[in-house]
Amino acid sequence: MSALLIGESATLLFGSRLFQSVRCASLIFLHGDLGAGKTTCVRGFLKADGFCGPVKSPTFYLVEEYRIKERTIVHFDLYRLADPEELEWIGLRDYLDDDVVCFIEWPEKGAGYLPTPDLAIQFDGLRESRNVLWQAHSQIGQEFADRLDTFYRS
Repeated sequence: MSALLIGESATLLFGSRLFQSVRCASLIFLHGDLGAGKTTCVRGFLKADGFCGPVKSPTFYLVEEYRIKERTIVHFDLYRLADPEELEWIGLRDYLDDDVVCFIEWPEKGAGYLPTPDLAIQFDGLRESRNVLWQAHSQIGQEFADRLDTFYRS
């Protein structure tokens, strides 16, 4: 399914609705050009979970970990990844083995090393208007997608 998001507040709301839809540990791929809303979506997700601090793209650090209540959310940005093997060095498998929600921006940079996501989200467009499309790749991901669909059915 897809939705048209107009403005940053709509992308933050999408992240909040994603938070309401994701009920367990999962792997979520975020696709889209620079400035398409991937990090804004994660910011909306984290704020819906009660996080009050700043949320920036981990472009230079590759990974940012957030512990909120009893939940861990990990945000990867692979834009600057030179080689997919670097994922081994930053401990990606450790995060995936734990009970965490992992967001991965630019997952195509980790091709061959990343497992299949539960949910893939594509952001198209820049600035004020973007189309977002989500697709499940697992049973758990389908449950998340179905919940998201209920928010955006016309």
